Formats: sequence, C-alpha cells, structure tokens
Amino acid sequence: MAASSSSSFSSFCCFCRAPLLNSTSPISFSLSFPASILSGSAAVSLHTTRSRPATRAKFETFQGEPPQDGDLQPSTDPSQSSSPLGTQQQAIQEEEEEDDSCLPSDLVGAVRQSGEASASFVASGGLRAIVELLIPQLQFLDDEGAQAELWELSRIFIETLMEETGCQRVKAIFPDAGAAALLKYRWGDAAFGFSSLSDRKPVEAEDELVVMVVPDYQMLEYVERIASNLSDDPPRPLIMWNPRLVSEDVGVGFNVRKLRRYFLSTFTVVYSMRPLPSGAVFRCYPGIWKVFYDDKDRPNRYLLAKEQRSRPDAEELEIIFGDVEEKSEKGPSIFGQAASIFSSLNRFMKVISK
Repeated sequence: MAASSSSSFSSFCCFCRAPLLNSTSPISFSLSFPASILSGSAAVSLHTTRSRPATRAKFETFQGEPPQDGDLQPSTDPSQSSSPLGTQQQAIQEEEEEDDSCLPSDLVGAVRQSGEASASFVASGGLRAIVELLIPQLQFLDDEGAQAELWELSRIFIETLMEETGCQRVKAIFPDAGAAALLKYRWGDAAFGFSSLSDRKPVEAEDELVVMVVPDYQMLEYVERIASNLSDDPPRPLIMWNPRLVSEDVGVGFNVRKLRRYFLSTFTVVYSMRPLPSGAVFRCYPGIWKVFYDDKDRPNRYLLAKEQRSRPDAEELEIIFGDVEEKSEKGPSIFGQAASIFSSLNRFMKVISK
C-alpha cells in the first residue's frame, strides 16, 4: 500500500508545501464555548494566552487538576545563568529532557497537532489516514453542546490541514445532510467545501483532499464507496477524523474482524491520543507509538514507558503497566488498577475473536 501510494502521489493535484513537523505549538489555547454557540453562533471562542514553561501539566484540559501556582514560578537558584543566552540554552535542554514534551497541553493543541501530522502524511504520498482523539468528552455526543464542540474542533483540524498542505480544494464530509447544511450556514466564511455521506455526489472532480468528519458505522456502505472512488485515477487523499465505524450495536467478532481486515487495514493511523487512568497512549506521524505512565513525583506529568512501531494492544499494555508497578517503590497503586483493566479487556477481546 505504501509503495502504491508513493508512486500514485505524483498525479495528486494538490500544491503542497512542506508541513511543519513541530509537535507542539509555542502558543497554548484555552477552549471555551459561550452560550452563543448553543444558540446558533458560528464561532467558538479561542483565547490566546502566553506560552507556559516546559514544566506545565500535560492533558490538563482532558483530565486531572491544573498546574499549581508553584509550578509557574520562575526559579531563584543562583547557580543558574542570568544571561539571556544561558537561560535560553537551559530552557532548550530542559525541554529536550522531558519524556512528555511531544504531548499537547490542551485539546485544541492536540487538534492542531493532528492536523500537522496529517499534512506530513499527505506530503509523504500517503492516501488514507485516520485521526483519533479518544477523549471521553468527544465520545458521548447525546447533548447539543457536545456536538457543537466536536464540530468546532473539526473545523480547527480542517483549517490547520489546509494551512499546512497548501491545498485550496478541500471537501469536508459530515455524517448527515442536516449537519452539513447547518454548518455550511454557520461557517459562511469557511474556505473548504461541505457535503454529507448520503449526498448523491459528495466529492467533486476538482476536490484535492477529502476529510470525513466522524463517519458513523450506520453509514459504512457510503464510507467504503467514497473511499473506493477516491482511489481511482487520479487518487486523492482521504482522512477520517474521529471515525466511529465499530459499534457494539452491529455485533462483534466476525463483523469487526472483516471490517478491520478489508477496510480499516488500508488506513494509517497518523494521530492517536488516548488518555488512560494512569498514563496515555500516543502516536503522532511520522513518530512511532508511545506509552506513557504517570510521573508520581509531578502531578499531571508523564514518563515514557515504551516506544514501538505498532499500536500496543490490551495484552501489551497490561505487561507495560505491570512492569511499571513492579519497578515502583510503592505498593498497590493506580498502575495495578490499570493493569487489571487491560487484563479484563484482553480476556474479553480473546473471547469475541474466537
């Protein structure tokens, strides 16, 4: 697949510039949603703040407490160099020494980072990609506020992707016609096109890059058809953003294995962020998969447990967190609870796979 993607990319008509490969932005954003977003306003409020020191807490927007005031105080150690050059070199050294420096500090930062990773994948010749933000607040969309937040984050992703690739003809495909029409009305200034999975012709010949926003398992037939059409000459990149193609409602076992073997296996997960009770699983293309565990000495910070080229499954995570617990000086901890969770999940996956 990789070889065919690279050879066919020469016919891809998107004029891409080299993407930014920095995993984090020097500016952090706090995400807030005023009442206007629920009453039909088109925009979400993104307040820009000054960048924080390298010792800021990770995933503070997702879970855990914000950093303490003491974490933000400048050092008063007289042994540290007071010259601007010395201070800058020390800051760079501290950032390089941090295991979790690759992780975003908030949700908007993660979305922007995923857009940069996707752009890097497209620039390398990749044609099928998946971005997954496995965060609880984005998994349950029963209320209007959660849906509004998801749509606004998808716009940040698409606009970051357009900026990083330089593509001018990007088509965003939403789960249903109602959502597509509403967002097209609200986002009148959007530079990308709108369509839905059920449209008669969701992709036009002039579209250079396609993003499916939260494609649902109920529309799997349409998803596969669009993906197949995009593979024709000339092939065009397809990115599925937070897909929901596997559900307990459609059964497990054979159906899931068939879906993964014949369809999802043709995609590359270019960005994945999954906070866990005692750590996180993370991948940002072109980097490999990383498993982090909580730093017991610094709340809301992480230490690298393992790196590997393939996504760690439940059994591997059980082993990783089990090893971390054994190395810990403390007794039973949250690592043991995490290992137990993965052990139960692993047994369940083995049962349904038979």
